[in-house]
Amino acid sequence: MKAAVVYKKGELPQYTDFPDPIIENENQLLMNVKASAVKNLDKNIASGKHYSADDKATAKVAGGDGVGFLEDGTRVYALGVTGMIAEKAIVDKNKMVKVPEDLDDCTAAALPNAVAGSAMALRFRADIQKGETVLINGATGVTGKIAIQLARHYGAEKIIVTGRKEETLKALLDLGADEYVLLMQPDEDFIKHIKKIHSTAPIDIIIDYLWGRSAELILKSLKGDGSFTPRTRFVSVGSLGGDTIQLSSEILRSVDLQLSGSGFGSWTKMEMKQLITEILPEMFELAVSKKLVIETISIAINDIEKAWDMPLADGKRLVVTI
Repeated sequence: MKAAVVYKKGELPQYTDFPDPIIENENQLLMNVKASAVKNLDKNIASGKHYSADDKATAKVAGGDGVGFLEDGTRVYALGVTGMIAEKAIVDKNKMVKVPEDLDDCTAAALPNAVAGSAMALRFRADIQKGETVLINGATGVTGKIAIQLARHYGAEKIIVTGRKEETLKALLDLGADEYVLLMQPDEDFIKHIKKIHSTAPIDIIIDYLWGRSAELILKSLKGDGSFTPRTRFVSVGSLGGDTIQLSSEILRSVDLQLSGSGFGSWTKMEMKQLITEILPEMFELAVSKKLVIETISIAINDIEKAWDMPLADGKRLVVTI
């Protein structure tokens, strides 16, 4: 079969011939793949930078999930047992979702990772309730845009977003955000803005895709003065702004703060089951009715080498079609 193969960590995937995958147990099925999204997760795993990356130095097919047809003709989205940017892949029958007839392959392939990166944090780590205020740090990317829409879907009363580009942030107001805070301003002004928001509409939930300096400033903005404080749930989902922060003990002691993370390893088996059986089917239906939108750019698998690292406009997902 043809596939996008990574022969060495850090190298670009190559469009080449690769052995067909083989079913190894009764829980596995063969899929004829039609589309697979290229995500930061896939790139970090391929380069060996992600904590879930396999250390074995063997050639591997890129891509962790995708959309295609099972041998009986059923069209599904599935997580791959084998790499998914290929003509064929092995999938786990317990980790797949039927794709609605009216949902195109690219949208169905692009949505799930962004949904997992937002819905899991909002529902299971933050336990979002109707009427709450949500701040999304780093909201201009693919997953941040989905988080805005899902926060509203789950009943958020007010949604604040942060990002580096003011023009892009303004566009998020049309997507459902109520207010934006520009990251590219003096630290003191950023903190002052967050403090003002927090004093008038206490921030219940922070979904953070950046970590690093911006997370430090947001946490500093929450620091109390010894009086009673509202409870804030801070959920780390990504680290595009840096993998470490400095966190003052006084912040933890002066506010009612819950600090947690959302990602592979933090989710329980039951939560993963709910993602597959409940959340993704609901999100697919929302997408069919245009109540949940994601922008995609598609390329053919034979162009994988030149497209793998190509720059994309804010909030668009690259999808490989086979």
